[in-house]
Amino acid sequence: MSAFKIAVMASGSGSNFQKLAEAARDGRIPAAIELLVCDKPSAKVVERAESLGIDTFAFNPKDYPSREAYEQEILNKLLELGIDLIVMAGYMRLITPVLVEPYYGKLINIHPSLLPSFPGLHAARQALAAGVKVTGVTVHYVDGGMDTGPIIAQRAVEVLGDDTEDTLYARIQAEEHVLLPDTVRLIAEGKVLLEDRKVTIHNS
Repeated sequence: MSAFKIAVMASGSGSNFQKLAEAARDGRIPAAIELLVCDKPSAKVVERAESLGIDTFAFNPKDYPSREAYEQEILNKLLELGIDLIVMAGYMRLITPVLVEPYYGKLINIHPSLLPSFPGLHAARQALAAGVKVTGVTVHYVDGGMDTGPIIAQRAVEVLGDDTEDTLYARIQAEEHVLLPDTVRLIAEGKVLLEDRKVTIHNS
């Protein structure tokens, strides 16, 4: 049986990418991280991939006439490698049907809130501004909208009275580092079923 192949899309420091790569390397995820896709060639996540020996496609969106143009190049690479799952881990761009349609149900994202609350940027800041007592982390399928796809898994994070955006986000990120590898493991093991917008997990 061929290995379950994963591509990760990221734009920043890549701490979630690192956790995924380590989990795959250590056998905690029955899969191989085959490719990093990054829209910022100078991002730290590119250094992480290189140090881990993972191939990288780093590109500058301004070099392409449209979003669809560079996504077509990404899609070609994914198909060439036989990628089974795309994980968006801090990829800071909305994606178009060029990627969503061929990979729907095989394309996930991690977001630092309990969706549908606080989609988009600065989720921890949004949570503090709203005065909520609990926020958290969500892993969801991508449907092309702004954090609107079917929810796979969530973990809660308490909001403390003296939290700043940085302290709250640090605790959220710690939960991301647990939830994302665990969810990817379940998907790789074939235990996650998507029917319409309902996700069922068979964790046995």
